[in-house]
Amino acid sequence: MKRILIISLILFSIVNSQTIKERKNKGKIMEQKGTLQKTKVLIQTSLGDITLELYNDKAPKHVANFTKLANDNYYSGTTFHRVIPGFMIQGGDPNSKDDDRSNDGAGGPDYNVDAEIGMPHERGVIAAARQGDQVNPRKQSSGSQFYITVAKVAFLDGQYSVFGKVISGMEIVDKIVAVPRDPRDNPIDKILINKVSVIK
Repeated sequence: MKRILIISLILFSIVNSQTIKERKNKGKIMEQKGTLQKTKVLIQTSLGDITLELYNDKAPKHVANFTKLANDNYYSGTTFHRVIPGFMIQGGDPNSKDDDRSNDGAGGPDYNVDAEIGMPHERGVIAAARQGDQVNPRKQSSGSQFYITVAKVAFLDGQYSVFGKVISGMEIVDKIVAVPRDPRDNPIDKILINKVSVIK
C-alpha cells in the first residue's frame, strides 16, 4: 500500500513537473508570437530616420492600410506639410509632391478607414488625420494622411485613431517640428519623406 502511494506521488510529481514546463513553454511561444505580430515601420526623411511600432491588435485596419501604402511606395516624395511646435507634425498627402502649397493637406486616396479610436495621445504616437465632425460624424480616418505628436495631447483622445508609436528617432521628430514655417504651418524648406518601409 505504501509502495503504491509512493509510486503515485512520484508519478504525480513527474506529471505536475511536465505540466509546469508545458505551461512555461506555451507562455514563451505565445510571447514569441506576440513579438512577431508587432509591425515595425521605418520612415526615412530628409532630416533623418524615424522607426515606429504599430498597434496591430488595437488598430488593425489602420495598420493594414498604412503598411499597404508603404509597400506601394505611396509616401515616397511626399512631405511633412504641417508642423506645429508643442503639438505635432503631419504628412502623407500626395498633393505635397508638387510645388503648389495651397493644396497641401487636401489630398489622399479616394477612400476612408473606419475609426479605431481608443489609444491615448501620448508623446510620440502616430495617428490618422481626418475631416471634421460636421462632414464626418463617424470620425472615419482619411486614407493616407497621418500625424506624429511631440507632446501629450489629451484633448484629441476619443477623437482620432492612434495606431502606433515612435520607438526610435524621436529626436528627428523634434527637429522637424522646430523648422521655420510659413503662416499655414508648412515648413519653408520642404521636409521630404523619402521612403516608408515595413521592417520584416
